[in-house]
Amino acid sequence: MRIALQQSAPEHIAAWILSGKTDIGIATEGLSQFPDLVSFPCYRWSHLIVVPDGHPLLARAPIRLEDLAEFPLITYDVGFTGRGHIDAAFERAGVKPDIVLTAMDSDVIKQYVALGLGVGIVASMAFDHGRDQGMRAMQASHLFAQNTTRLAVRRGAYLRSYAYHFIQEFAPDLTRADIDAASSGGELS
Repeated sequence: MRIALQQSAPEHIAAWILSGKTDIGIATEGLSQFPDLVSFPCYRWSHLIVVPDGHPLLARAPIRLEDLAEFPLITYDVGFTGRGHIDAAFERAGVKPDIVLTAMDSDVIKQYVALGLGVGIVASMAFDHGRDQGMRAMQASHLFAQNTTRLAVRRGAYLRSYAYHFIQEFAPDLTRADIDAASSGGELS
């Protein structure tokens, strides 16, 4: 068995699954919008605010969207890793953020934060207090809606045993019976 991980926009991931190019797709946004895919919620997570040590935001608690808007922001490209919730929060609050850099990858975002180019907004699981030296993370769950990462397969597709094994390693609460039932017409939400 060979696993190839490809990073792309959720609509591209959906197209790959629908065309048979891939058996399984994982994304935080968009997969549940395709009727020919069956998607399973796998885990929920929030965003964090990442700043260099000594940054002025560290003295503010709780941080508000207006506080973030005072600084250049670095976060995910549109359509990636909960970016929709970030944009929606600023829009609802009537606050215009200064998003100066975007990336698909949280390590890229953190690198630019470490260089002092702005304040990062990343997925909570992307920050490691031991590895991300010189930076501090602050909770942002009060600012941005919680995200759900989903796994999707083509509705009615035949899955080989290794695909079930991968799915169950990624989302241990999903059983083969759940996957088969949802894929053949039932739905799991």
